[in-house]
Amino acid sequence: MTKTTIRQAVIEDCPRMLELIKELAIFEKAPDEVTVSLSEFEDAGFGTQPVWGAFVAEISGEIVGISLYYTRYSTWKGRRLYLEDLIVTESMRGLGIGKLLFDKTLSYGKQCGFHGMVWQVLDWNEPAIKFYEKYKAEFDAEWINVSITY
Repeated sequence: MTKTTIRQAVIEDCPRMLELIKELAIFEKAPDEVTVSLSEFEDAGFGTQPVWGAFVAEISGEIVGISLYYTRYSTWKGRRLYLEDLIVTESMRGLGIGKLLFDKTLSYGKQCGFHGMVWQVLDWNEPAIKFYEKYKAEFDAEWINVSITY
């Protein structure tokens, strides 16, 4: 396998990043749930008030994975990094790319002085659960996800 490069995302990466997000939605059996436009996605990451950051994994100039994160604040724990998406394109899974992205994101959170990182994983996504177990991640079955769509 050619060398994998992990780097900070730039605005020019957004079209490919959105493709990977849509690929994830298909994998998670929710293909119609991605409704964000490319322009909104770009503005949210690179506009005047960016709300997310990301790392991309590249092989031979092609983006094959992303780690998208943002700051979450806990009144109990302080600033924590929230990992919104960790995605590796299906054909490249199992090659260690997810680990490289996850490790880079963990390192970033530590360097920025965050007090930890949180994320969600679907209860049926066994490969992801096994991946996170290797990091001795704590799984919390007590809290229920809640949302309102405007």
